[in-house]
Amino acid sequence: MVKKIVSHRLEFEAAAIYQYPEHLRPWIDDLPNLPGVYTFHGESDNLPLYIGKSVNIRSRVMSHLRTADEAKMLRQSTRISFITTAGELGALLLEAQMIKIQQPLFNKRLRKNRQLCALQLVNQRPQVVYAKEVDFSHTPNLFGLYANRRAALQHLQKIADEQQLCYGLLGMEPLTAGRGCFRSALRRCGGACCGKESVEAHQQRLLAALEAVRVQCWPWRRAVGVIEEGVDRKQIHIINNWLYLGSVSDIAEAASLCTTLPGFDSDGYKILSKPLMAGKLPIVSL
Repeated sequence: MVKKIVSHRLEFEAAAIYQYPEHLRPWIDDLPNLPGVYTFHGESDNLPLYIGKSVNIRSRVMSHLRTADEAKMLRQSTRISFITTAGELGALLLEAQMIKIQQPLFNKRLRKNRQLCALQLVNQRPQVVYAKEVDFSHTPNLFGLYANRRAALQHLQKIADEQQLCYGLLGMEPLTAGRGCFRSALRRCGGACCGKESVEAHQQRLLAALEAVRVQCWPWRRAVGVIEEGVDRKQIHIINNWLYLGSVSDIAEAASLCTTLPGFDSDGYKILSKPLMAGKLPIVSL
């Protein structure tokens, strides 16, 4: 409670002393009404303060300048830079890439996650596996992308509660042979642990629930170019194993980017999997 009070007090004080950042006006005139990524820089050339993206850079940056809750970041900012893209997809991919590489001070999301994990069925039991140990781009029957083991197990428990699955059969708690689990007596478990329902029926409900979060394997043999047409330009986004390698304007330039060793990227997967699997974007094999 004390921490919350202190936090609210600091936020109030930041808002109370907010002043429009006049020192940033020289950087505003050049901001375009185009999609792309923008960066608020501080005194350090190596550590940006904040990186964001928008379909309209100028409009989004102007909204930052009028936001009292961002007074602390704005006071530390010394300049604003930007990179335009053909459209929203390019902005999303570039933002995620830049945040991972540059680690800006005020960005909380999209940072590289070394604990990224998923659920994998092993002998009909879900187990937590980690992206640093398993190739998520090519391993079938992976489900969910979680920030850490705790998040994965919490989601598994949520599925078990919704589908009346047995914690014991899922490996979430000990199970005594020939005896039902405690939750079965409370009718919170369908009873596969004590013969009230078949293990097969239990497994079918588990698979049906996990199907909604199945991780799609990379469907191409190598890198591909995803074409995005904008108002004033075309970009070809080079992707391999759901990892964004960069963007080019001509397919002949793609070879220089494909030398990077590809590895699974959760942000790239979340951005790209639905539009690519749905065939909504033109794709060129490389």
